Amino acid sequence: MAVNIDKYKEILLQLKGKATLVAVSKTKPVADLEVLYDLGQRDFGENYVQELLDKQAVMPKDIHWHFIGHLQSNKVKNIAPFVHLIHGVDSENLLAEINKHAIKNNRTIGCLLQVHIATEETKFGFDETSLANVQMSKYTNVQIMGLMGMASFSTDVALVREEFKKLKRLYDNLTVQNIEPTVLSMGMSGDYETAIEEGSNMIRIGSLLFGERNYNK
Repeated sequence: MAVNIDKYKEILLQLKGKATLVAVSKTKPVADLEVLYDLGQRDFGENYVQELLDKQAVMPKDIHWHFIGHLQSNKVKNIAPFVHLIHGVDSENLLAEINKHAIKNNRTIGCLLQVHIATEETKFGFDETSLANVQMSKYTNVQIMGLMGMASFSTDVALVREEFKKLKRLYDNLTVQNIEPTVLSMGMSGDYETAIEEGSNMIRIGSLLFGERNYNK
């Protein structure tokens, strides 16, 4: 499947500038990314560190690269020099590692704390209690931009909506910890419309734009 330009334009119209679209391009060739880049897209998301490094090396330097996968601590050093936003920060150990490499690169790295809101046990993230206990002030070179969460992989819209509502409530309560969050990243190809209705201002869309992923390449 070629890049779905019509769907891309449709989603942008739905967002009306109120939310950022991160085009999730994992397993897709640079040529596909260039199609959207030429249309003005600047936010791209990758799940794998090596693939992100390969694409960042050859793509224009004004791209905002989002790392949206489960990030291993030993891989932080590879993306710390350039990554725009790390979406899946799911532990204080990872937060500390990001801070360490941000200091080494003389940068402040934007991060989203991932909250476990889904019913599946396979999802990573903080729960409500551990989120409240994060010592934000310890991490001098990390900017906590907000929260990220993934809803249950379910056709039950009511369930998904309730999970998004929970994340929005936690996002609104971040000000208790003297954080002024600006990013609530929730919503993917199957549920982004519900996420927007519940307050998301950043969505991560892959297959609707690029087609199914090429895992057998």
